[in-house]
Amino acid sequence: MDRRFPRWARLPLRPVGPAGSDHVIFRLGDGLSVRLPRHEGAAGQAHKEAEWLPRLAPHLPLTVPTPVAVGEPAFGYPWPWAVSRWIDGEVATVEALGDSTETAVRLAGFLRALQSCAPPDASEADGRADLTGEPLGDRDRDTREAIAATGDRFGARAMTRLWEAAIEAPGWDRPAVWFHGDFHTGNLLTNGGRIGAVIDFGGLGTGDPAPDLTIAFTLMSPRSRHAFRTALGVDDATWARGRGWALATGLNAHTAYAATSPRIAAQTTRQITQALIG
Repeated sequence: MDRRFPRWARLPLRPVGPAGSDHVIFRLGDGLSVRLPRHEGAAGQAHKEAEWLPRLAPHLPLTVPTPVAVGEPAFGYPWPWAVSRWIDGEVATVEALGDSTETAVRLAGFLRALQSCAPPDASEADGRADLTGEPLGDRDRDTREAIAATGDRFGARAMTRLWEAAIEAPGWDRPAVWFHGDFHTGNLLTNGGRIGAVIDFGGLGTGDPAPDLTIAFTLMSPRSRHAFRTALGVDDATWARGRGWALATGLNAHTAYAATSPRIAAQTTRQITQALIG
């Protein structure tokens, strides 16, 4: 920090918890945040957010991060890292907002606005693997292995039916749209009891918007989920793929972290069970 950004060298640096699986976050002074990748898979996210968020932000109805600078590898740290404006708020919780139809409609409005933003043109998108969404079917082997490992807890037969319906559903056959890519409660901030900001756009990409439907199963109850689906206008095939994404990502996190993190165990248990409810 001293060499790359000397103007911030005297500001206090304080860790912000809990740390995510992709980044460690620090608050820098009162007005900035610093996000450092924890692994190589997250190493391109700082540059991606710096490139695209300033273009998308004016069109979105909720606050999103404002990139300020990208730090480069130095002093043995191997990856680019991000400095952004600090956003005040509390992480959204199921207890506070899970049954709120107002919140559900507000989030649907955010996704509608994001999907309405112009995607990259051919010259910008050419060769941009960081913007290409992963096909749901690519997760088939890992998801089936996770179903086998957790079947006694969640019901292997029910999970298999959900998963097969998701990967057999018709794919996205419309023009590519923007998706957030990691749209869950941990990336939503509230102010005054209402959703005010969406953070962590490291998974931002274009293609099928179904991955963003995961929020319906991490945050919402069946009642608010119905309001969300109606407001967003989701067809049956996209909803089926969205349930598949919720199951696959929930199982992945559950098998990786539930044994060591009670918080993740509770969150992913809810995500999986709500995906099974539909």
